[in-house]
Amino acid sequence: MAAVVASLAVAVAGLVPTASASSASDNPWLARRVMNMAHAGGESEAPADTLYAFERAVRLGADMVELDVQSTSDDRLVVMHNSSVDQTTNGTGLVRDMTFRQVHALDAAYNFVPGRSAVPGLPPSSYPLRGVRTHQQQPPSGYRASDFAIPSLNKVLATFRHVPVNIEIKGTSDADTASFLHNAELLATILNRIHRSDIIVTSFNDEAIAKFHELAPAIGLAPGQQGLTNYFLSGTRPIDGTVALQIPVNLNGMPVATKEFIAKAHADGYAVHVWFSGTAPENEDAYNTLINACADGIMAAWPQVLENLLDQRGIVRPGRPGTDPCQN
Repeated sequence: MAAVVASLAVAVAGLVPTASASSASDNPWLARRVMNMAHAGGESEAPADTLYAFERAVRLGADMVELDVQSTSDDRLVVMHNSSVDQTTNGTGLVRDMTFRQVHALDAAYNFVPGRSAVPGLPPSSYPLRGVRTHQQQPPSGYRASDFAIPSLNKVLATFRHVPVNIEIKGTSDADTASFLHNAELLATILNRIHRSDIIVTSFNDEAIAKFHELAPAIGLAPGQQGLTNYFLSGTRPIDGTVALQIPVNLNGMPVATKEFIAKAHADGYAVHVWFSGTAPENEDAYNTLINACADGIMAAWPQVLENLLDQRGIVRPGRPGTDPCQN
């Protein structure tokens, strides 16, 4: 992540306009706004990347769920941000060294602290959902113990057939390009089989994006680190198939998700989705600023907070009428 921040910060400083624009009508994602995109299902409100988190977010009104994928030793794609299970679960080790059965048996809520995501090492009373997965306490009403496991991607896609999904291809480490490419190939196989048009695939690794696009050209993309950097620096268009630019709020204190940049991206035919992940304070004020800057989607760690704000302001949503602060 540090490398991404450093390189894009340089790029933002040199932002220049592009030479030409494509037709906005070619990109259906420009009409899907303003989206509450629950980041990892809303990791500040629920255990990240679990069925419980995704279901909760969808029930409260989220328009899209965002998730990450890693692969197991038996080539199953699982929904997991980190390459190691240590931060979030009661296990240790790399996902790629474990079978799906081993990964799925772990308690993905083991270190979840409401409002703080996964924080190991606190007193046991800090973890209200610890042990639900392992049947040591009852799940919340309407949920099952398995909803607190690390799920397979197939399970998530089957459960949320009518909910748009943003999928980020992860690897074992930033330097392990082969792991990114392997996961891209596994993902292409899955998505080619289900033929959905409401999925966006991204990765910080541009080679993974290129490999995925080669194998699954019908699926919309958000570019990787280098693709974004080139766009910021010189207006060079990202890889064919790009439908959205997914950007941080700030980089090294420098605003990126500005009204000017978003207008430029829209003119070039790209939707803009904004993530936080520690790049800026995440609260109602930040959400309001992004809505007013015309972001098409906000990847919220606090999807309930964002949903309340969107409802209070009566903001337009996909398939729902409302006020659009950016409509001319």
